[in-house]
Amino acid sequence: MKNGTLRIGTRGSELALWQARWAQECLEQRFPRLRVTVQVIRTTGDRILDSPLAMIGDKGLFTKEIEHALLDGAVDVAVHSLKDLPTLLPEGLTIGAVSAREDVRDVFIPHPGNTARTLAGQKPGSVVATGSLRRQAQLLHQWPSLATVDIRGNLQTRMAKLDSSSWGGMLLAAAGVRRLGFVERVGEYVDPAVILPAVGQGALAFEIRQNDSETEELIGSLHDVTTGHAVRAERALLRSLEGGCQVPIGALATGDADRLTLEAVVASLDGATLIRDSQEGNPEKPEEIGVALAARLRERGATRILDEIRRNPPVPRPS
Repeated sequence: MKNGTLRIGTRGSELALWQARWAQECLEQRFPRLRVTVQVIRTTGDRILDSPLAMIGDKGLFTKEIEHALLDGAVDVAVHSLKDLPTLLPEGLTIGAVSAREDVRDVFIPHPGNTARTLAGQKPGSVVATGSLRRQAQLLHQWPSLATVDIRGNLQTRMAKLDSSSWGGMLLAAAGVRRLGFVERVGEYVDPAVILPAVGQGALAFEIRQNDSETEELIGSLHDVTTGHAVRAERALLRSLEGGCQVPIGALATGDADRLTLEAVVASLDGATLIRDSQEGNPEKPEEIGVALAARLRERGATRILDEIRRNPPVPRPS
């Protein structure tokens, strides 16, 4: 901190700003004498908007520049959508807190002219837009008669692209749709039994410098213990599978103070091969649950699927 001011670093999208300002408001309410400012930092993922995410890599696309500012001391805390944060952080940085989760599910947003509001109601050949290989793979596994197309941009841009298209609809994370007030556009909340969410989906991560005890104490007031256990299990699984943000891996941990259950899926890009399994364990040892489930998935063929994707990266499906 500098002169009693906590500086938050964030991306400049409307959703990212919503998240940063939410944190700002919460901290100012908890600490009335604290001044909190928000600083916008443009990331690689924000600059490159004409290529699918899977084609430009997934190592810190939406976090690297903010982390540099954090390490340089230009900001004190970085607010991220946890699903965008790589499982291996730069040396000197750590996650200081994790927020309680919003809705973890994905949502189907139908085209305004599409009277079929659910994925199951789409006609064969209907196109569903998504920027996520995880969603693509699980969608095609469940409904192989559908087609997919890539979509990039912020939420407003995606809505505009959908409205001017001939697509049947698109898949998004419910959390962002709810936070920005687009709930009336939702046709269906997709059950995790059909499409498992991304690791950390719906939660915010507050990244800080290690050994910054002053910031750690302030940010700790935003931490949710139950969510923290859940996402630690999910991120341990992703790290063990050597998966990044743009691989067809879904995971969701749920439970209570006595038991944590982690479900995960690894699928081929065309959805033809899908491996899904679960693991239970002590919520106080979430990393052990994630590592154990990753081992089970590898034994069942997950490594072959992921190695094949790395050898043959996805071909863009232009919008």
